[in-house]
Amino acid sequence: METQAVPDRRKLDYQLVCDARDHGSGRAYASLMASYREPLYLLLLRMTRNTTMADDLTVETFSKAFLQLHRYAPTSAFSSWLFSIGVNTYIDHLRKRKLQTVSLTDLSHNSAGEFIEYQIPSGQPDPEESMIRAQRDERVRQIVAELKEPYRTVIEMRYYDDLSYEEIAQRLNLPLGTVKIRLSRAKALLAATAQQQNIQI
Repeated sequence: METQAVPDRRKLDYQLVCDARDHGSGRAYASLMASYREPLYLLLLRMTRNTTMADDLTVETFSKAFLQLHRYAPTSAFSSWLFSIGVNTYIDHLRKRKLQTVSLTDLSHNSAGEFIEYQIPSGQPDPEESMIRAQRDERVRQIVAELKEPYRTVIEMRYYDDLSYEEIAQRLNLPLGTVKIRLSRAKALLAATAQQQNIQI
């Protein structure tokens, strides 16, 4: 029995991938997320040591994976393919943070040891940035409004109404696990659509 477990799991995962990729099956997407969300999250949590960051990277990883299902080949386990995307997503995150993080001590002197005065930009956005941000937020709201149920409702309750998972589960009369799966799937759909439209969220 144990020798059949891995091949059977791989065969099942590939069938789910095909259903999601070729037919847009919401049930297939949800099954893949239900099977691998927790182990992926734990992997990223070990790397980041930050629950919020691990959760965000988990959602981003699934979004990337679902957009690239045509690249998955059953010669490797779906979990291995997914986790490699997760690791690369984490590495990309580190690279972005490294580019955005600058030591003021390093910048205070040039190579000749001469002091250089720098203008530190304000943390407040200028009017143009505010307008761009408002336009982006409006486009994101439009994407949310176009999500199919039940994904639109959980996104709106979580981010517009600022409800906790427990509060959403209580209002919808659903198990907490179902709410988490729906919200993860909704965020993946939202991120995928935003990426297709070149919207940063």
